[in-house]
Amino acid sequence: MVDILVAIDKWYRNILAGICMLALFLMVAFTVYTVFMRYVFWDPPVWGDLMTVLSNIWLVFIALALTVREKEHIALDFLYTRLPLFWGFVIQLLWAIIIFALGLVICIYGYEAAITNFGKYWEMWYFAWQDGGFVFKPNYMPKSYPMMILPLAGGLIAFSALVSGLEDIFRYRNGTFKVAAGSSSG
Repeated sequence: MVDILVAIDKWYRNILAGICMLALFLMVAFTVYTVFMRYVFWDPPVWGDLMTVLSNIWLVFIALALTVREKEHIALDFLYTRLPLFWGFVIQLLWAIIIFALGLVICIYGYEAAITNFGKYWEMWYFAWQDGGFVFKPNYMPKSYPMMILPLAGGLIAFSALVSGLEDIFRYRNGTFKVAAGSSSG
């Protein structure tokens, strides 16, 4: 059973890392294309800067879920290494619980914010589900589409914190627990 969970966790980390790499690539590609079109052809796309910003936002939110899982987020590592192992475990577990709750808040209220935002991007085209299939819409992408990163990231953050906390509990019980950043204490 543990082997299956480890395989799922590895798959999860690889998927998040792949999404981050794709978002970073898209951010750079949109920037280079926009600058090239602006200064070489004097005809920049109206959507170029917006796509760069949206790629950046998605990159940051997905990377946050990955850093929570990897325990590379901002934490009090200095404090963990100075405390006895039990108290380092308790504080690290408390951080995981707080981050889990924050992920749920982002998920719930992010979804509410996304579905209640009725603004539109005039410069963006999009696809919509209509009459049993995807239909191309030439303009006015709803702002709720890119804002769906909030509930998605919130769910990923909560899941990452949950798995991280359970991993700490499992390792503490087995005597293999180490505080964040791989430093051992006690």
